[in-house]
Amino acid sequence: MYLGLDLGTSGVKALLIDAGQGVIGSGHGTLDVSRPHPGWSEQDPLHWIRACEEAIAELKASHPGQFAAVKGIGLSGQMHGATLLDAADHVLRPCILWNDTRSHVEAAALDADPRFRTLTGNIVFPGFTAPKLAWVKNNEPAVFAKVAKVLLPKDFLRLWLTGEHISEMSDSAGTSWLDVGKRRWSADLLAATSLDENHMPALVEGTAKAGALRAELASKWGVEAGIPVAGGAGDNAASACGMGTVGAGHAFVSLGTSGVLFAANASYLPNPASAVHTFCHALPNTWHQMGVILSATDSLNWLSEITGKGAGELTSELGDSLKAPTGVSFLPYLSGERTPHNDSAIRGSFTGLAHESSRAVLTQAVLEGVAFAFRDSLEALKTAGTTLTRVTAIGGGSRSRYWLKAIATALQLPVDIPADGDFGAAFGAARLGLIAATGADPLSVCTAPKTDATIEPDSALGGAYADAYHRYRALYPAVKAVTA
Repeated sequence: MYLGLDLGTSGVKALLIDAGQGVIGSGHGTLDVSRPHPGWSEQDPLHWIRACEEAIAELKASHPGQFAAVKGIGLSGQMHGATLLDAADHVLRPCILWNDTRSHVEAAALDADPRFRTLTGNIVFPGFTAPKLAWVKNNEPAVFAKVAKVLLPKDFLRLWLTGEHISEMSDSAGTSWLDVGKRRWSADLLAATSLDENHMPALVEGTAKAGALRAELASKWGVEAGIPVAGGAGDNAASACGMGTVGAGHAFVSLGTSGVLFAANASYLPNPASAVHTFCHALPNTWHQMGVILSATDSLNWLSEITGKGAGELTSELGDSLKAPTGVSFLPYLSGERTPHNDSAIRGSFTGLAHESSRAVLTQAVLEGVAFAFRDSLEALKTAGTTLTRVTAIGGGSRSRYWLKAIATALQLPVDIPADGDFGAAFGAARLGLIAATGADPLSVCTAPKTDATIEPDSALGGAYADAYHRYRALYPAVKAVTA
């Protein structure tokens, strides 16, 4: 058996798989987020351990015999969090999370240093780790003076599991300290935030062994001591391992609260100017790119609140057949936008409204607007040298066939719908645990799920969608000009 632990923002998931990668069971532990000031988002790292213990206790209680047969553990986690430890590995302050924006001034200052984009292949976003340390230095100097180690959230769990300070490439690529092309810490970028490599964990690939389970925990859980713990992955790279999105040209589109267009790459292809994330993948000698939309299903949920109708009710009013765009356009920038604009201040809009613009017309515009935002990400990936021939749809929004038809037609790519199953980050982490424990070929383990159905672009509406996308593209600069 192999155990995947996924440390999310709202909880920890423990997933158990067997040697054939069949899912045996799962357990969960809950987490809360503290927001002591506007724009702040924090968690106590000790709560992660408590939630992990809850998840494992639930899993062990429901599958005691199988849990005792665990031979490898993999880790996945929320990225970018700044977990600060002193020389005795005591937590110095609550972890500053990925969605915390307090360090926007520090992020802009670091991003103005050309070395950061050159070496990391990314814009320095306020959510990344390096600007958070700059903020701590500027605002909590007594805390900064005691920092001996900076760990990412899942790697703090690893410290508890193994006693080792170790991270891996995919998660570390989101710190703004990693030379992403060379897959190693950059002394220059660390020095720019008054740190050095002694403050960083050792680096391994996500498929490699990165510590062994401590005897104390092994005895408590009733498993063998010394079980290998894999390097693991950041949450999106772990999900990609679970989806089999690991080879060049493989991609998925995630229709969740936010939206992600994720593409695996066999080489390092940065394009920071377009706000595409370029990170190391969890597998050796692979990288990945992500276009990120901040409000995907969140846009439909917003319309649901406004109209008093459930999201499913709204989409069902459109029927099954894709309709031509009506001339009403929607910009899904309800909380700003990441790719391609990197604009936290821009806000959404409807344009082209008329007396005859019904609720169904607004729903259609929202679905099309999100589809066109994914098209923006696709175009950004193209400029970085990534060409896609198809994508796999995941996330809650992928339950709407109409929305998938709109996305397929906007992207002019077939969209595959996977067969039912759990292919998320915890599953990907468990796969990495299997690889680290057995030495199996990563590509033979990280295979894609069976395809249940494929949504093809609507050829009859291709021209109408192209025209509507052209209107959509023209709206951002127009709206920015009157709201800046």
